[in-house]
Amino acid sequence: MIFRRALMRLTIAYTVVLLVMFAAFAIGVYAFVASAFDFDAIDVDEEIAIDAADVGFATLRRGLEIGFAILVVIAPIASYLMARAALRPIKRSYDLQRAFVDGASHELRTPLSVIRGELELSLTRARTPAQYRRAIATSVEEVDGLIHLADDLLLLSRDTLADLESTFETVDLHELAKSVVSTTSAADGGHAVTVESTSTAPIRVTGSPELLRRALQNVVDNAQKYSPVGSPITVRTGLFQNSGVIEVRDSGSGMTATDVAHAFERFWRADAARTQRGHGLGLALVRHIIRAHSGDVTITSQPGTGSIVRLTVPLRDG
Repeated sequence: MIFRRALMRLTIAYTVVLLVMFAAFAIGVYAFVASAFDFDAIDVDEEIAIDAADVGFATLRRGLEIGFAILVVIAPIASYLMARAALRPIKRSYDLQRAFVDGASHELRTPLSVIRGELELSLTRARTPAQYRRAIATSVEEVDGLIHLADDLLLLSRDTLADLESTFETVDLHELAKSVVSTTSAADGGHAVTVESTSTAPIRVTGSPELLRRALQNVVDNAQKYSPVGSPITVRTGLFQNSGVIEVRDSGSGMTATDVAHAFERFWRADAARTQRGHGLGLALVRHIIRAHSGDVTITSQPGTGSIVRLTVPLRDG
């Protein structure tokens, strides 16, 4: 409704501007022609010349009036199209913002409801110490999730490069991958996560070690979530043209083309992924981080064949 009203107001404004501009142009042309016509220079039959001038002025007026009448019909249509074109990016931004707010509200409401339920249940009657500890542990777990969500939202709200480049330094992607894999393997224990490299030379890029680690950790975490226990996960580093590359390959259930198309949207989760814990921000955050490093992230996947997530970051200059 708000954009419909804005569209109508903008259409009317554009129409008025076009009509006023043409009217001012027509009056200016007619005044210039009338003032530039030199009657004193006529040395032939003055009456015939004046009649011809009147006919010419009348023809000019008629032409300008017809042009104005045509513009009265065309201007609203052209104004409507221009108004739609002007509002299209604003409407898209508004729709994305509204979807983001709706998603954030939902993700915040769920853990808050769990915390409130646990606390209210603990207050209904006296509990054993073990029951109190269980309620407190559940609440703390949900609070940790809220803190993690808040951190992700704050990071996603920052500019892609200007706010992050102050943390940039030289990072070896292969060493980063080994560090992430060692941490992941120790924490998970249910998957065979290995790291390998297709390059014998160091893969050095300029970036934030913490953010690049966060991006790779998110991808590896997703591979673990959606792969059968004990299945292999490979983190492979290498060079491609003038960029460093990290690929994470899993043997999970894979993704459909529709899932891949929506995978980087904030708060979007595939139907098969809704049974897993998470907020749907992992891959959105990965893309945000990689693009902040002037890189790109792509997903290659088919149902039943696993997925390959490819992170590409430009190599350090020099």
